[in-house]
Amino acid sequence: MQTEFGFTLPRGYLAPEGQVYREGVMRLATARDEVEPLDDPRANANPAYVSIALLSRVVTRLGPLSPVTAGIIQGLFASDFAFLQEMYLQLNEGDHQLETQCPSCGTRFALDLLGHDGH
Repeated sequence: MQTEFGFTLPRGYLAPEGQVYREGVMRLATARDEVEPLDDPRANANPAYVSIALLSRVVTRLGPLSPVTAGIIQGLFASDFAFLQEMYLQLNEGDHQLETQCPSCGTRFALDLLGHDGH
């Protein structure tokens, strides 16, 4: 059973030292991953923080960065944050298909996150 999935962010995380990291890995979520962020005081103060805490648990690597902290997730561009949220939903709840766009030519295409060929 495959539990980890590679991804390429549309824009990339701009690290404080100026490096841009686009390649990463997300793992499937556990029940604990979904429950524990609800107890985080930051989530109680701002419910939107739950998504940040959750993604910081399931994104296991971004470029050479591991673990991926809540601070790193907060530093993502909005389009990359939305991409990871959509990927999370597709992996954990959806049909494992994600529509994405080639960053070079702009062509939109469907990506099967589980690597199935449709048969």
